[in-house]
Amino acid sequence: MTEQPSRTPSTRADLGKDPARVSGMFDEVAAGYDRTNTILSLGNDKLWRIATTRAIAPRRGQRILDLAAGTGASSVSLARSGAEVVAGDFSAGMIAEGKRRHGGIPNLSFVEADATALPFGDEEFDTVTISFGLRNVNDPDTALREMLRVTKPGGSLVICEFSHPPAALMRGLYRFYNDRVLPVVARAFSSNADAYDYLNESIRDWPDQRTLAGRIRAAGWEQVAWRDLSFGIVALHRARKPATPGRA
Repeated sequence: MTEQPSRTPSTRADLGKDPARVSGMFDEVAAGYDRTNTILSLGNDKLWRIATTRAIAPRRGQRILDLAAGTGASSVSLARSGAEVVAGDFSAGMIAEGKRRHGGIPNLSFVEADATALPFGDEEFDTVTISFGLRNVNDPDTALREMLRVTKPGGSLVICEFSHPPAALMRGLYRFYNDRVLPVVARAFSSNADAYDYLNESIRDWPDQRTLAGRIRAAGWEQVAWRDLSFGIVALHRARKPATPGRA
């Protein structure tokens, strides 16, 4: 069964990434977001979530901030370890859907949060993670500094984000899928197909793996590294907050 078409004009973000338009776009697709992502990624979204969870290595007693958490699918995976997880998203619709689905999990809470002005104190979290969300922030460099601020010294950052396949053949296949196949599938399964036109634009405009690593380092993180998932369609970046103040 597909989502019913929206009765009001769809909200569509652009590369200006106005927060109100981006959050409004995600509000509109919240109910069917996870299912549509699984269809469009050919099921790879679940594999990317597993890889991200392994990189975070959640454990009981750990305090984790999961930004751009959407409906909380990634947060639930982290909470199963016994870690205390805060799922943050700046889409009120996503947060509401997440609470509806997962509100009964005792070590999982949902907070409406803008990544560029996080509503948390300094050094509150052992790990901060963001999956497929940094690309949608209007000021990613400020967001990276905010993530550093709320992370404890020696704590970790894990970013899972769409990227650029290094191999020319894979880049061509990926571009063909995004330009020709994805729009058709999105129109069949999503209540706001225009949102997936923005998805294409934002991926094309996003920096490659090495450039993003440099920006993470410039924000004050150290031990920055990445590895490609699905031939570089997605990249998993990891970093540490300096354990000694002033080392960044």
